[in-house]
Amino acid sequence: MKKVLVLNGPNLNLLGLREPALYGHTTLPDVEALCRDAGQKLGVEIECFQSNWEGALIDRIHEAGRGYKDGTVLGCVFNPGAYTHTSVALHDAIKGVDGLPVIELHISNVHAREAFRHHSFISPAAAGIVVGFGVDGYVIALEGLVRRHARQAAAT
Repeated sequence: MKKVLVLNGPNLNLLGLREPALYGHTTLPDVEALCRDAGQKLGVEIECFQSNWEGALIDRIHEAGRGYKDGTVLGCVFNPGAYTHTSVALHDAIKGVDGLPVIELHISNVHAREAFRHHSFISPAAAGIVVGFGVDGYVIALEGLVRRHARQAAAT
């Protein structure tokens, strides 16, 4: 069974507590359970990881890239949080693991928020973007990633 990495960046450990009017009351463990349930239905193993440290996120992207090359990892769903708007290093990490499909995900519609949130350093390196569907966006991203993989496998 192929693995999908669900990667969450800074402050996402505070889901359910931080700005619930914007992000809802669902906690990160709830999101991880939602992803694991969706993964089971989609036939993929879900590995979840959250860190407030940029380097730890980069290390996980590198690891997933190695897994993609050896055929054990299907891709990554990544909510980079505030690093979206600041991290060239995360952009470079994604570009550096040539081929790993990364779906950028945001719970809120970042384009309807403050102007500084409208720019993403991650988007140009991402295979796709899911924005503004709340925590359901994780399932949408997982479904899209699995469908993308199936299309590519059928084409080869």
